[in-house]
Amino acid sequence: MSSYYNPREITLLFAESATSKRNIPLIKFCILSILGGIFIAFGGLLSIMVSGGMTGIGAANPGLVKFVAGALFPVGLIMVSITGADLFTSNCAGFCFPLLQRKINVSVFFKYLLLSYLFNFIGTQFIAFVLSYEVGLLDTQPWQAYLHHYSEIKVNQSFSTIFLKGIGANWLVCLGVFMGYSAKDISGRCISIWIPVMLFVTLGYEHSIANMFFIPAAIYSGADITWGSFLIQNLIPSTLGNLVGGAGLVGCVYGYLYLKEE
Repeated sequence: MSSYYNPREITLLFAESATSKRNIPLIKFCILSILGGIFIAFGGLLSIMVSGGMTGIGAANPGLVKFVAGALFPVGLIMVSITGADLFTSNCAGFCFPLLQRKINVSVFFKYLLLSYLFNFIGTQFIAFVLSYEVGLLDTQPWQAYLHHYSEIKVNQSFSTIFLKGIGANWLVCLGVFMGYSAKDISGRCISIWIPVMLFVTLGYEHSIANMFFIPAAIYSGADITWGSFLIQNLIPSTLGNLVGGAGLVGCVYGYLYLKEE
């Protein structure tokens, strides 16, 4: 007996997970989406608290700091996956499968993406404001300087650069969720999710839900960033890129490979 599921079985499991979300009450879906934002923000906060404190190491080996941030951030997606919380970025691929199977229509596809996106935002703000800013976690150095610098870079790139980085981020995030479905045990699921997510963070790609935590947390703690620049220069292009990366490069590709009848 195999210890893991094959790619076709994974695709079917991923598709079923999205289809089943239509059968839960809408209020529960919204709560799960808030939790999804919270867990991703927790992963982001952990990565800041550890990598942001590595100032001496960072000066000599900035690549190591990037890797540490990448190695820690995936705990957020692991919590999302194991607890059944909901995440906009993984839904980009997940809801693409039943759309291709004609089990849902385009309006349902975008309805659930929009709901998860909005309530993910609420979850990230709870961590960014209440459990970061209000308790003073990001008021002291070197963490504040690290977060501010990290966030300022994110809002000072071209639209096309953020868009392309958004494609890369959600391609890897959705691959992480996809690979997580391959495991039949919890340790295998954690490792499968960790590998692609670690990769996207280390490479500096742009994940819209993570940025809903990082950049507002920087704004709350006094960074020279406006809400307008956050929305226009980062969140919109990263969201569009995430949609293309998740729905196009995972949902459509694996849907064609394993769901389409010859």
